[in-house]
Amino acid sequence: MIAVLDKKASLKTKAHIVRFLEQAGFRVQVSETREGSFVSVVGDGAEAVADALRRLPGVADLRPDAPAYPLVSRAHKPDATRVKVDDVVIGGREIVVMAGPCSVESRDQILAAAIAVAEAGAQLLRGGAFKPRTSPYSFQGLGKEGLELLAEARERTGLKVVTEVVAPEDVDLVAEYADVLQIGARNMHNYRLLSAVGQQPRPVLLKRGMMSTVEETLLAAEYVVSAGNPRVILCERGIRTFETSSRNTLDLCAVPILKERTHLPVIVDPSHAAGCREWVPALARAAVAAGADGLIVEVHPDPANAASDGRQSLTPEGFGDMMDDVIRVSAAVGRTVERPAR
Repeated sequence: MIAVLDKKASLKTKAHIVRFLEQAGFRVQVSETREGSFVSVVGDGAEAVADALRRLPGVADLRPDAPAYPLVSRAHKPDATRVKVDDVVIGGREIVVMAGPCSVESRDQILAAAIAVAEAGAQLLRGGAFKPRTSPYSFQGLGKEGLELLAEARERTGLKVVTEVVAPEDVDLVAEYADVLQIGARNMHNYRLLSAVGQQPRPVLLKRGMMSTVEETLLAAEYVVSAGNPRVILCERGIRTFETSSRNTLDLCAVPILKERTHLPVIVDPSHAAGCREWVPALARAAVAAGADGLIVEVHPDPANAASDGRQSLTPEGFGDMMDDVIRVSAAVGRTVERPAR
């Protein structure tokens, strides 16, 4: 349910509306747009407070059946959004592949990875300069040095760079070097960070949280868009379930569901879903068949000695074979993949 606020509603009036809803047990998100202010009511049973909410000062209209994420909803914008990263378009007919190591470890490593994935057909280079890790003793990334190495790899190969930002205070620094800012699964509910990337102009790759619903993912995207940045790419990367045979459970249902509910492009990360490189190509093929607009895949020149996620990282040769599969599946479903002649 969405409450449309009077354009003349004061900050105090808006705060009173939010407080009323929160005291009733609902989560609330306020979206400030050029068209006005919206209060999204998240939670079951919102209809029970509809009449009382409609009578509150400052409420101009109530949309009981509207999704809680008006700006990213396909009802708000029926046509699919295409996110441009210079000459690369995500969300069109072409399947866009992003590839590279989990983390930037050294100059030789990232350059070797970048050259290999570019030759195989990737258009964006992924690599973590800042790494949020489960253990405080695990490799945390090279920080600014890693960003500089990613920029050098871009100069050498022409690949655009996508890398993760983990804190609001790092947004400006990462945006100085990266072409796309990634919000990782662990930070999908970091609302200060979502708002911060929404206040800068570079595209944002938003990964679904490992225990987040589709609706929560769309609400996280709403945070970015409502802060002023409409250039959001959603990523399904597997969710945590009772199943332990794979690292996560790839929710392929999320791809058509997201494509139905939002106009934003959707890509899939088969590497984090599988946790095992042998299964990555099959999941990549399935993702393209399900309607994904792209893939983000971990590739390392020496996976056995990777500082992080080596077990799920493809070798350059394995990535090339995967791309052959992706090209065939893409053609079968009416999509294309741009690839240099081999």
